[in-house]
Amino acid sequence: MDITFKDKVALVTGAAGGIGLAAARMFAEAGASVAMADVDFHVIEHAKELENEGYDTIGIKCDVSNEAQVKMMVEKVVEVFGQLDIAYNNVGIHAAVREDLALTEGWDFDRVIAVNLRGVWNCMKYELIEMKKQGKGAIVNCSSQGGLVGIPCIGAYNASKHGVLGLTKSAALEYARQGIRINAICPGTCETPMVKQAIEQSPEHMERVIDAIPLGRMGKPEEIAAMVLLLCSDYAGFAIGQTWTMDGGYTVQ
Repeated sequence: MDITFKDKVALVTGAAGGIGLAAARMFAEAGASVAMADVDFHVIEHAKELENEGYDTIGIKCDVSNEAQVKMMVEKVVEVFGQLDIAYNNVGIHAAVREDLALTEGWDFDRVIAVNLRGVWNCMKYELIEMKKQGKGAIVNCSSQGGLVGIPCIGAYNASKHGVLGLTKSAALEYARQGIRINAICPGTCETPMVKQAIEQSPEHMERVIDAIPLGRMGKPEEIAAMVLLLCSDYAGFAIGQTWTMDGGYTVQ
C-alpha cells in the first residue's frame, strides 16, 4: 500500500515529541508539506531539522487551549502553504494521579479539559473553516484508551478523552456531506515524553497500567502515527466518525 500526500498540506499539533513528531516526519516523508505546532518551543527546532533534510516544514509555537493562538496558527499554515488538507489534533496532557477523586484539584481538572478537549474543539473550529472553503479534508483527533474505558485515579483525563470521541462523532456527521472526513484514534500507553513523565511522577500507578497490556509492552510512536496516516489517506475514504484503537489489547480485556 503506497500512501502518498504529494501536493497536500498537513497540520500536526503536539509535534515537539512522541506521536506528534513521529506523525509529522511520516507525513513529510510521504510528500506532504507539514506544519508542526506545539506549546514547546522545541517544535521550531524539529521543523528546522526536517527542513534541513529536504522536507517542506514549518514550526509554530501554539497553546491549543488558547483559541486566539489556534486561529493564528491555522491562518499561518494557509499563509505559508496556501491550503490545509489534513489535520492531526494530537495535543494531550496527563492529569495528576489521585487515588481518591475527591482529592482532585479543580485547577488540575480545568487544565486537562482545557487542553485535551477544548484544545481539540479550538483546532477543529479553525481547521474546518479552511477545509469547507476547499470542499474536502481529513481530520484525526487523538483520544486515548482512557476515552474508551474507565481507568482509576485519572478521572479528569478519562473525562477529557471520552469527550473527544463524542465531539468527533458529532462533527463527523455534520461534515460528511461536505467532503470532510473526521475520525479519532485511541492510543494505548506508548513510549512518549508524556508517559515518561507520568511514570516518573506516579510509578506504581503506571506500572499497573503497563502490566495490564496483553501484548506485554508499550506502543511505539511510529505505530500510532502509521494509523493516523492511513486514516488521512484515500484508502480510508469510507471511514467517517470512527474510533480506531491501538492499545496492545488493553481495552479488549
